[in-house]
Amino acid sequence: MAKNYSVFHVEEPFNELSAGAMSQKDYFYYNQLRTWKFKDELFPFNDLHVKKYDVRDGSDWDTVLKPRIKQRLDQADNIILILSENTFQSRCLKAELEYGIGHLKLPVIVIYADITDKKHMKVEGKKDMSFKVHYFLNKLPVFKQLKSQVPVLHVPLDKEMVAKALKKNNFVKNTHLQPNNYMLND
Repeated sequence: MAKNYSVFHVEEPFNELSAGAMSQKDYFYYNQLRTWKFKDELFPFNDLHVKKYDVRDGSDWDTVLKPRIKQRLDQADNIILILSENTFQSRCLKAELEYGIGHLKLPVIVIYADITDKKHMKVEGKKDMSFKVHYFLNKLPVFKQLKSQVPVLHVPLDKEMVAKALKKNNFVKNTHLQPNNYMLND
């Protein structure tokens, strides 16, 4: 099973044990993936964030946190990027995407937390991505800039669709899939 490195926005410094952690929307949706895995061991999410130390705590950015992020990304087969209404380009998120896409060329599976149905991802009757998808992509200029270097699979936040995306063997490193935007077929 592919090793997934999840990228999502949280306020920093971040402590997942704090009372307000679940109020951070992107973290809440990341935890949705973890919940699906906990309730269904066959759900194909292999979370590299299950770890011994946090990468967004109050430690020094250059000497501690950034090297931890790179170490985890070096082990990843792909990036799971969670985009929501609350996502914005933080220092950490930017560094994760620059290293994971720009340096490692990891394929990306983008999960749109505020889109739960695939039909809202395309312009009706066309293959073009919808305005709503572009709206979310515009929240991360670094991702928009780098995504042409790797295959990117766009999926709504739907358990079956996410599972189907995670099972795709060609959205892992070294599969030679052409850099492009992809969507799941029915």
